[in-house]
Amino acid sequence: MVKVNINKSILELIEGNITEQETDAIVNAANTSLLGGGGVDGAIHRAGGIKILEECKKLGGCPTGEARITTGGNLKARYVIHTVGPIYSGGKQHESELLTNAYKNSLNLASKHKLKSVSFPSISTGAYGYPINEASMIALKTVIDYFKTNTDIELVRFVLFGLKAYRVYEKTLQELTKL
Repeated sequence: MVKVNINKSILELIEGNITEQETDAIVNAANTSLLGGGGVDGAIHRAGGIKILEECKKLGGCPTGEARITTGGNLKARYVIHTVGPIYSGGKQHESELLTNAYKNSLNLASKHKLKSVSFPSISTGAYGYPINEASMIALKTVIDYFKTNTDIELVRFVLFGLKAYRVYEKTLQELTKL
């Protein structure tokens, strides 16, 4: 585990399962329908139960780069913030901007709901094919920039699936913070 203090907040990296996090909210790397899918999305819907799906149906979807919030259902987290990252197609379709917005809008939604802690997965790096080195830079830089001007969220934890993903984020964080 790596922990870095930025302004008055903590940025943390762990390897693990996002559905087991006890933060106020976990972020779901959702698809635009919000009705569940594979990877993180499917795992969150399975672990959280029917309540999440029922609330997602009422939301009517979510455009790429935006975020929506629902109950945490049966999860330890009270809320799930659903955000849709871009499908990577070579980087020429505004993917970096859309991925930045997915993180930024999730953080803004957490702040709006007065949440103090949020766990993120690595958005778009699974089935959506975003290169993890580039995605980790966008993810971590967006959170660090957010912490420089906002102190309402006390903890952002990146929960990375597998040692390989963890090592990429760890290296990127070292580059960004010059540890």
